[in-house]
Formats: sequence, C-alpha cells, structure tokens
Amino acid sequence: MKTTVKKLSDTKVQLSVSLEPSELAAAEQVSLAKLARNIKVPGFRKGKVPASVAAKHVSPSALQEQILENAISKAVAEAFINEDIQALERPNVEVKKFVPGAELEFTAEAVVVPPVKLGDYKNLKAKKAAAKVEASEVNEVIERIRQSYVKKTEAKRAAKNGDEVIIDFTGKKNGTAFDGGSAKDFALKLGSGQFIPGFEEGVAGHKAGDEFDLELTFPKDYHAKEMAGQKVVFSVKLHKVNELELPKLDDEFAAKCGPFTEMKELKADIKRELAEQKKREAEEKLKDELVSELTELSKVALPELLIKDQLRSIKQDLMQNLAYRGLSFDSYLSSQKFKDEDDWQQKEARPTAKKRVKAGLVLAELSKVLKIEVSREELLEQISVFKQQYGKDAKTAAQFDNPEVHRDIANRMITDKTVDKLVKLNS
Repeated sequence: MKTTVKKLSDTKVQLSVSLEPSELAAAEQVSLAKLARNIKVPGFRKGKVPASVAAKHVSPSALQEQILENAISKAVAEAFINEDIQALERPNVEVKKFVPGAELEFTAEAVVVPPVKLGDYKNLKAKKAAAKVEASEVNEVIERIRQSYVKKTEAKRAAKNGDEVIIDFTGKKNGTAFDGGSAKDFALKLGSGQFIPGFEEGVAGHKAGDEFDLELTFPKDYHAKEMAGQKVVFSVKLHKVNELELPKLDDEFAAKCGPFTEMKELKADIKRELAEQKKREAEEKLKDELVSELTELSKVALPELLIKDQLRSIKQDLMQNLAYRGLSFDSYLSSQKFKDEDDWQQKEARPTAKKRVKAGLVLAELSKVLKIEVSREELLEQISVFKQQYGKDAKTAAQFDNPEVHRDIANRMITDKTVDKLVKLNS
C-alpha cells in the first residue's frame, strides 16, 4: 500500500492511497468468506460453504462491490494509523481507479485532530488562594442552623415583619390568572423579600381568616419579560400566623447540633469544615485557572466539527437546567436580551464552545507530552466505583460494561491526571 498525505487545512487532510494486487487478493478472500455465509449450494449447509465453492456461485458484480468495500475499509484504517493521523469523522472516500484483481486508487478526506503548539506549561502564573475563614462566615452558618431550630407558636394577633404566614394566593393580570402566580397553604416569612415589592408588606397587618386583594406592579427588570412592569392583583387568604422564636446561642444549642458540650466546640467544628471546603474550592479554582492560562498561551486550529458538538452539548445542558427551574429556552433567550437562538449562539454559546474545544485539545496534547496513561487496573477500579454508586439502577449500572463508556471514562481519567500533573509542575 502506498500513501501520500495532502494537508487541505489545519483541520483537514486528504490521503491518496493505492493498493497492489496482493492486497486486493486478500480482500477477495475476506469478501468470499463473508458472502459465503448467505448463499445456498447443494451439498453444503448454509454458512458452511467453502470460499472456493462460493466463488462459483456468487454474482461477479456483488463480489467486486464487496472486495472494494473491504479493501477500502481496511486500507483507510491502516493508512491513518500508519501516518499517525487521528480522524474526527468517518473519512469521505472517492475511488479514482479500480481494476479488479490488479489495482485500486482512492482518496480519503477527513477532519482531523490538528497539531497543537503548547505554551510554557511549567511556568504558569496562577497560584492557589489562601483558604482563610472569617468569623462572620462561621456566624452565618450558625445562623442558618439556628433557623432550622426555630420554634413556631400560633399567634392570634395581626401578622408583622418576622412572622411566618400560611396563605393561599392567586395572581391575575387583566382579570386572568398567570402562570406561577398561584399557590395554596404557602408558608411565607414576612420580610424575607421572597415576593415582589409590596406583597409581604401588604400581608402584614392582617389576621388569620382575612381575605384581601393586593394591587401591585412587577419590577421593570423582572426576569420574566412578559411580567416585567405589569400591573397585577393578588387575591390572598390568610390561614395562620406563626410567631417565630429562635433558640439562644448557648451550650444547650450546641448540644442539639452534634456531639458538642460548648458553643466554642461547635464554632471550631464549623470553622474546620469551612476551611476544608475553601481548600477544595481553591484547588479546583487553581486547576481551572492553570488550564485556562495554558489554553490561552497555546496555539491550535479549532475544527468546526468539534465546535458544533460542543454547541449541542451546551444547549442540551442549558435546557435541562431551565426545565429543572420550570423555565423554557425561549423565556431564557428573552430574559437575557437575545434576539433569537442564532444571536445566543454567537454571543454566548459559541465563545464557550470554542474555549472548551481548545482546552480539550491542549490537555490531550499535554497528556501525550507528559506520557500520562491509565492502567487497566485503574480503569476497572473506577468502573467498579461507578457500578457501586449506581447499583440500585440496574440499567444505568449495565452501561458501564459498554466498551465505548470504558473509553470515555479512561479519557476523563487521563484528563484528570494531566491536570493534577499540571498543578504539581507549577507548585
């Protein structure tokens, strides 16, 4: 087999391949064996017909078509491997010349992994931030815990700021109820700022059993564009007023929160947990900054094929996130002032996609330079961990037996090890 490589661009190549008679003869034997499985010949069971016999009973045109397919398939794979070129898609093949049993010439064109010129990955500037915990942060955690131990006492008086009220409400615009504007037995702490301006203030001063209307206007910068600046009426029914009493911050409170006898023990434990959390966050932030810095310093052409893959992934992730929050893709585009999906792609999604693609290519090249690998034992150990995590979901656990999933996991492990090495090189 003879191969010549023509670089069409930084991301696309064309291989010209020519095969000799011996290679076509080998492809013929493979083709006959394949065709023999489906032909019927007297005296032989189906699937057991020898290739030499099958040659006399198959259609010459079908045989040549099969030979061509097998020869090209094998040659394309070998040519890209021999030339150390990684194709990102199935090559587009064009036959230039085919003389059965004598010669075959064809071209194979494909988008490929482009060459990467790495920046100086040993002298990056990013440094890990100090994991310092302020007293105010400890107090914030204590206050959140304190809120979970609040004592509720039904009050017969009018509701005031700081109380919890249980209400039904229905919001209407121009006499018609609007989405997300109604609820029953809703627990609302007055003064929390959970509702639009005027709602909580309007509930204050009312007693259990009161029914009343609140004429309000949504803020002009409200996230849902269709409601921004709109005048509405909320019909409210107040069922119950609860006075909230927070526990004292003493040793008795500390004992409720865990194996502590004094408040200082609780504070020390919270401070330790916050320090660990900040340390982990600082480490992750350092990794992101080092990768971002190296990506910026490196040079590589970005295949449009990979950018489009990332665009699809970004949109899918966004839509899942929006669905979880009860929002639509169109409402997101509107709230973020995008004209349409194309505008969103150009201004938000595409820049993100390009950064991801470039970072991926840079890290893949760095892993080669640093000779980062994942052993079979490491891979199996990680797969075992995943299976244990998803053990209750048999269908999900079974997916970890898929060879393609194994490759994806191995690639992620190599990336993680590469980033860890990058951190060490710049410590």
